[in-house]
Amino acid sequence: MLDYKDIITKHYALGMSGMAIAKSLNVSPSGVNDFLRAFKACDKLGYPLPQGITNYGIAQSVYRKNPATAGRDLSFEQPDYASVEKDMSSRKNMTLKVLWNRYVKQCRDGNLKFYSYRQFCENYTKWCEENKETLHFNAVIGQKMEVDFAGKTFQMVDHLTGELLEIVVFVAVLPYSQLIYAEGMVSTKEPQWIAVNNNALRYFGGVPALVVCDNCKQAVIANKDWIAPELNKDYGEWAEHNHTVILPAKVRKPRYKSSVENAVGILEKGIFHDMEEMDYFSLEQFNRDLWKHLEKLNSAPFTKKPHSRLYYWEEERQELIPLPAAPYEYMERRMAKVSSDYHIRFDNAYYSVDKAYLHKEVLVRASATTVKIFSKEGLPICQWARATAKGQWLTDPNHLPANYREASEWNGTYFIQKAMTVGPNTEAVIRRILTSRKLEVQTYRMCQGVLSFTRKYSRKALEEACKQALSLGKVTYTFLKNTIPMVAEELGVSGYNTSQNETRNKGAFVMDATSMDLERLLSRSQSLAQAKKKDGDR
Repeated sequence: MLDYKDIITKHYALGMSGMAIAKSLNVSPSGVNDFLRAFKACDKLGYPLPQGITNYGIAQSVYRKNPATAGRDLSFEQPDYASVEKDMSSRKNMTLKVLWNRYVKQCRDGNLKFYSYRQFCENYTKWCEENKETLHFNAVIGQKMEVDFAGKTFQMVDHLTGELLEIVVFVAVLPYSQLIYAEGMVSTKEPQWIAVNNNALRYFGGVPALVVCDNCKQAVIANKDWIAPELNKDYGEWAEHNHTVILPAKVRKPRYKSSVENAVGILEKGIFHDMEEMDYFSLEQFNRDLWKHLEKLNSAPFTKKPHSRLYYWEEERQELIPLPAAPYEYMERRMAKVSSDYHIRFDNAYYSVDKAYLHKEVLVRASATTVKIFSKEGLPICQWARATAKGQWLTDPNHLPANYREASEWNGTYFIQKAMTVGPNTEAVIRRILTSRKLEVQTYRMCQGVLSFTRKYSRKALEEACKQALSLGKVTYTFLKNTIPMVAEELGVSGYNTSQNETRNKGAFVMDATSMDLERLLSRSQSLAQAKKKDGDR
C-alpha cells in the first residue's frame, strides 16, 4: 500500500511531481499519478488533510471502498485477516499454511470460491501494511529466534602476523524472554555462519519453531515476495537438521525482526562502548570479554519488568524443541595435492599428510572446526583441528619420513646449495629461514619462494635484497617480496633476469642501437648510389 499521506504532503506542500515522488519513495510512477488524480477528483477530502486521518481512511474516502478489496474479484470469499493476525501473534507454532487450510475448509463447506495460498499470503501482507498503525507482533513463548549482524565492528591484531583483522558480531535473541546471545566472527562465510547459529541454539538450550533472519547472502539467495524465499542451501539443511523453519524478514522491513534490532541497539549503546577501548589479539580473547558483559546484561533485571532475561528464559526453554543429538556441520569439499614438504594448503593454512601420499591428490572435507583428509578412493588419512590463523602450520612428525632432511627432493641441503649459486647473503637468508620454525619442513615453501625470485629478477638484485634483510633483521619472505622490486628498479637493466628475453629472441637478427643513426644511414645510401653508378659506367 502506498503511503498516501506522504504523497499528498510532498505534492501539495513541496510542489513535487508524481515522477519525483515515485523516485523518492522507490515506487511506481503510474501508481502515484493514479492516486493523485483520484485524490483531486475526490469530493470528501482536500489539502490540508483532516487531523489524525490515516492512510486507511484516505483510501476509503478516495476510492470509496475498503482498500483491501481494491481490484479484488468479489466472487471470492474474503478471509478474516484480523482473526488471522490474532492467531499468528498469540498461538505458539501457528503458521499461515494452517490458517489457509482452515479458510479453504470453511469455503468448501459453504460452496464458496477461495484464494490460493499465495494470494492468501499476499493479501494478508497488504492487510498488515494497511493496518500498521495498530499492528503489533506479540512475542509467543518458544516460537522464534531472531538473528542478525551488528553494525558496529571491531579490530583485532593477529598475534602471528601483526595483521589487522575485522571482527563482525553475530547477534541472536529469543523475543519472548529477550535473552541475547552474541559472538565475534573474523569470517562471515557459510561455515562460520552455521557455527554461530549452532552456538546460539546451544546457548538457548533448545530450538525455536521459527528462525527469523535478515536477507544476508549466508542465509537467503532471493526474497522477492517474502512468501516463497530462496534460501541458501546449507542454511536450509541446517534448519531441516534442527527441525525448525527459516523465515527471512521482508526486505527493508526491520519491524519484522524488531527484537534483534533492539538487541543490537542495546549492545551498541552499552557493552560495545566499553569493549572498543580494549585491544584484542585473538578472537577467543574478544569473545571471552563479550560473553562476560552478556552474562551481566542477561542477569540484570529489566527496567519495566520485575525480573531478568534469564528468569523469563528459564520458563521459555521448557517450550523449545530439544537440541539434536549432534549439531549440524557445514562441510567444505576440495581437492588438494600433497607437496614436497608433505603438507597440503587449504584455506591459507598448511596441514601435514602421511608420507605415503607425497605428490598425490587428496580430498579435503572441512567443517568450521575440523579438517578431514581422505584419499581419492575415500579412505580416511588424517584429521586436524581447523587452523585459526592465516599461514598457520599444523604438522605431525609421524607423517614425515625419519630422514626427511635427505629423503625428499626438498630439504635443507637442496635449498642451501641453490642459494650458494646466488651469493653469500642469499645463503645466509636461507639458513636463517630453515631454522625459523620448530620443524624445518615447515620452512621449505618460504625457501622456494625466496629462490623463485630469480625467475623475474637477477641474482644481483636478490643478493642486494637479502643483504638489506640481514642488516635490518627482517629475514622474512614478505620483506623480500616487497623489497626486491625496488632494488631491481634501482639497478636498472641489471636488476632483471633477461634470460627469458634472450630465449625469446634466439635465432633472430638483433640490430645494434647505432645502426639506426641518421648520418650512418645517409652515408650508407650515398655509398650504395656511387656503387650503382660505377656499375652503370662499365
